[in-house]
Amino acid sequence: MRDAAVLVTGGARRVGAAIVRALHGAGVRVIVHCRSSLAEAEALVAGLNAERAASAAIVQGDLADTGSLEALVAQAVSRFGRLDGLVNNASGFRATPFDTLTPADWEELSSTNLRAPMFLAKAAAPHLARAGGAIVNVVDIHAERPLRDFAAYCVAKAGLVGLTRSLALELAPAVRVNGVSPGAILWPELDDAFPPEERARITAQTPLRRTGRPEDIAGAVKYLLLDAPFVTGQVLAVDGGRSIAL
Repeated sequence: MRDAAVLVTGGARRVGAAIVRALHGAGVRVIVHCRSSLAEAEALVAGLNAERAASAAIVQGDLADTGSLEALVAQAVSRFGRLDGLVNNASGFRATPFDTLTPADWEELSSTNLRAPMFLAKAAAPHLARAGGAIVNVVDIHAERPLRDFAAYCVAKAGLVGLTRSLALELAPAVRVNGVSPGAILWPELDDAFPPEERARITAQTPLRRTGRPEDIAGAVKYLLLDAPFVTGQVLAVDGGRSIAL
């Protein structure tokens, strides 16, 4: 898949940007999706194109708008005339305490974390099949180990694990589908779910006794996209061993 074209949702910043850089460094042409982080996406793409001309592009859209996803994929395909990979990285994360959970909360978190990956995959599948391509979904340790007060998020990510395995069957043999399940990599920016004492507890609970780096997730995504031709339907934990210690 090197010199291929890969769409990375939520690719402008944080873990998404690390994934974009890792794929680009492997010779892949990258399409960076963003919703509101256009300035960051433009800066990232400009830097990548300075390294290798015409190797990076942008698509912008709201993944919660299911009706727009087919057009978003079409735009991505138009950037380089093909689509060889899809990385469903974009995610919504916030607390939804059970006693105050609303249908709107449920809809918001399931739309980005589960519904969008499904319908992006559906729109991308014909293009990926022609290329013998692959999908990687970024899930979460809490898909398997729920986090209190985050039921809507955890259930959506658990659904994404199920979707990963289902799509591996639905799209075989032409398209491989796998997932990466991060543990503690980057703490949330705007959420108080992980105060300092909780962060210390999680780090101590992790066998490797540290948090990971965005590059750890990026390396796993790159492996599953580029270097794992006989791997499909799998979810790779990149969590410092925390999932075996919870």
